[in-house]
Amino acid sequence: MDIVVIATVALFASGLTLFSGFGLGTLLMPAVAIFFPVDVAIAITAIVHFANNIFKLALLGLHADKDVVIKFGVPAVLAAFLGAFTLGWLSSLEPIYQYSLMGRAFMVMPVKLIIGFLIIIFVLVELSKTFSSIKLDKKFLPFGGCLSGFLGGLSGHQGAFRSMFLLKAGLSKEQFIATGVVLAVIVDMSRLLIYGWDATTSAKDVNWLLVAIATLSAFIGAFVGARLMKKMTINSVQMLVSILLVVVAFGMIVGIL
Repeated sequence: MDIVVIATVALFASGLTLFSGFGLGTLLMPAVAIFFPVDVAIAITAIVHFANNIFKLALLGLHADKDVVIKFGVPAVLAAFLGAFTLGWLSSLEPIYQYSLMGRAFMVMPVKLIIGFLIIIFVLVELSKTFSSIKLDKKFLPFGGCLSGFLGGLSGHQGAFRSMFLLKAGLSKEQFIATGVVLAVIVDMSRLLIYGWDATTSAKDVNWLLVAIATLSAFIGAFVGARLMKKMTINSVQMLVSILLVVVAFGMIVGIL
């Protein structure tokens, strides 16, 4: 049942990313977290996200700007390790609060509380016209790498901040897209090393069949989404996705999910 649900979510999430303004990880991770512990959900999402980016890397990687990749990517890798370690630490903490509602017991976990608030923040950030207009000087690229990498390792949310810094790097359209893909792959590889180590040491085995089916579903979703794009209203999709993400985030914050 989990495989069917996650595959369906991956398919629709991948299709929605084409015109919703959100990345695949932003949509898929909260959905997977409904059925799995948050740290495992982030790891599963990272693998699917990584496979999707590898596909794009094969198509566009040669256009990446090497200087920007180094200035942004090296700090991002180091920060991604830190973010992934932080996720592991948060996942080991005891519940902050426990309560009963309608005969059921609920626990507010630190990791779910933090990830829930991050989801809400990123919903606001990605929908903000003010944020999208911010462009920072190239000298801030290392700082941008640290910020984007840490958040990528912690929750998988890295794209919005990465784009904000790359927009001012003087890149062509092809370079901007390709450099972003290369940086996403680098961060994904870094955090997957930590997630994989944590899965090995804490016996949290990743369901590889689920990962493979979810990845395939994501590719199919992107293909179908591209065909249906002209029939969808961008604003309505963005609003629907935002509402669903906020609902999931609220459920994580109060301990229901």
